[in-house]
Amino acid sequence: MEVVKKISRLLAIIVFIMFFGGIGAITIDRYIIPKFADSPLFYSFAFLKKATENTTIINKTEQVVVREDDSVEKIASQATTAVVKIVSVTDDVKIPKVNDKTPDIQVNSSTLLIGSGVLVTNDGLIVTYRKAITEKNAHYTVMLFNDATYPAELVGIDPLTNLAYLKIQATNVPAISFSNSDDVRSGKKLIALAASSQEHQNQFSTALLNTINKTFNLSEKTVASSEKLEGVFTMDFLNQKDYVGGPVIDYNGEMVGIVAFTELDSQRQYFVLPSNIIKSSLDLALRNNLDARPVLGLYYLSITKEMSLAYKLDRDNGALVFSPSGKSSLAVIAGSPADKAGFQINDIILAVNGKDINLDNPLSMVVGDLKKGETAGFLVLRNKAEIKIQVTL
Repeated sequence: MEVVKKISRLLAIIVFIMFFGGIGAITIDRYIIPKFADSPLFYSFAFLKKATENTTIINKTEQVVVREDDSVEKIASQATTAVVKIVSVTDDVKIPKVNDKTPDIQVNSSTLLIGSGVLVTNDGLIVTYRKAITEKNAHYTVMLFNDATYPAELVGIDPLTNLAYLKIQATNVPAISFSNSDDVRSGKKLIALAASSQEHQNQFSTALLNTINKTFNLSEKTVASSEKLEGVFTMDFLNQKDYVGGPVIDYNGEMVGIVAFTELDSQRQYFVLPSNIIKSSLDLALRNNLDARPVLGLYYLSITKEMSLAYKLDRDNGALVFSPSGKSSLAVIAGSPADKAGFQINDIILAVNGKDINLDNPLSMVVGDLKKGETAGFLVLRNKAEIKIQVTL
């Protein structure tokens, strides 16, 4: 019995040593040796370097919670200083004389219009949507975020985008930063800004970007015009009419676009002009070349895959010269460059100067990037055959 007890004690000691020795070996191998190997005193020892070749050291793991700031005003704090209030008054508003028996001033929407705009350069160039101001026989006053007031001059209107540019004589005013609108996707959180009727305040509205509508055209017709922008953003937020001409920004405070609207069948349709379109227009404005936009003179539909299937078209991209009435004279404007070049209804324009026409490169934008007086080569599909047409714009 004494022998059995000795053997049992021995086995217990061996198990104890193996168990705790194994734990110690793992601890040394995983944690102690790597620490020594990283130390300048020990990293020259080859056996330590070899022991750490397949070892990954995890120093610390932390859970980081990122909270979205619930204050839109803080997010928009820099952009909001670039938002301006534009007061446009027509010259036919009459100021009553002292002895006038009917001293009330008759003011209506045709004589006085208050809208929003945004500073895009530090020397006082302002961009807005043309329907946010009165154009004919009007003079303008601009109010900045700090209530400074300046007379403004209308320096140009871009016929393609309907953007209007005003200039004030100021220096070192805050200008808004531009986002890359090509990177924007549906579902992105955005903030609309506009000048408020209250002093020292702007108004804000938040919403998601609903869609990137690549076939929305500013022609105010059921068909697209070769002289009007195609491709906009849409978003739903309250009181959109109060934000026309004002910027839409992302949560980095950069401008994604400008609020605008068109009217179709007496119904207003609100949308956002993308920032990259604005930058392209702004470049022309800075070079005084807004009047250099060319004219082609036709109406069309941008072909989608669904449209191609429905109408059994030979192509699933391009621009179909079209009129809802089926009359060629309503698809190709009489006397226009397109008419003189021989375009016909149901032609499909495939490319201009070698640049393919598709939803990402709509006809109006490709033509709009050309210059007035320029001769361009059009690749056209007519009666299942490709032909080339030269057009002097």
